[in-house]
Amino acid sequence: MIKAVHINKNFGDLHVLREIDFEIEKGEIVSIVGPSGAGKTTLLQILGTLSKPTTGQISYEGKDINTWKEKHIAEFRNRHIGFVFQFHHLLPEFTALENVCIPAFIAKASKSKAEEKAREILGFLKMGERLDHKPNELSGGELQRVAVARALINEPTIILADEPSGNLDTQNKEELHNLFFSLRERYNPSIVIVTHDHELAGKADRKMELRDGKIIRNDVL
Repeated sequence: MIKAVHINKNFGDLHVLREIDFEIEKGEIVSIVGPSGAGKTTLLQILGTLSKPTTGQISYEGKDINTWKEKHIAEFRNRHIGFVFQFHHLLPEFTALENVCIPAFIAKASKSKAEEKAREILGFLKMGERLDHKPNELSGGELQRVAVARALINEPTIILADEPSGNLDTQNKEELHNLFFSLRERYNPSIVIVTHDHELAGKADRKMELRDGKIIRNDVL
């Protein structure tokens, strides 16, 4: 599904990532751990095509995206990659249903098709009775469920999550952790999770540990 070969990322004289190599299989859940400043979020941004490596290659299903034009990359990102962040980044003026539909509208889906898909996903995430609520009317756990639904709307092949449970209480955190595994059973995306949460990291199929920009461990769990 995803292959990274000799990924390096520099910001001037600062070497954030150093010779990163790994592969992620279809439907695999991978956690990325390490101390602050290890390069975890930078790596996730490169995987998500939000940033380009200084050197090295990222390929999706054998396709080298480094050679693509930015417009093509943006279209690929919209259709094939779903993002879940620590802060949900929902638009406050729109309802839960409308927020989930936005990536589908960007992909030029019809309003009826986008809303039908959004209702299906929100129902699966137990948010079916909260469709018309705006973000300020939702709890922290509900906000993250809407963010997950938004990540799923275009049926991505990969979901990238950056500290997704970082702002949640214990109960909502546990529910979100379990949700990622339910997503795999239902939609079968590959899931990459950057986290400081050892419990979540330990539930993954594989755990990669970064330190000083290098992968120091890559263990099947």
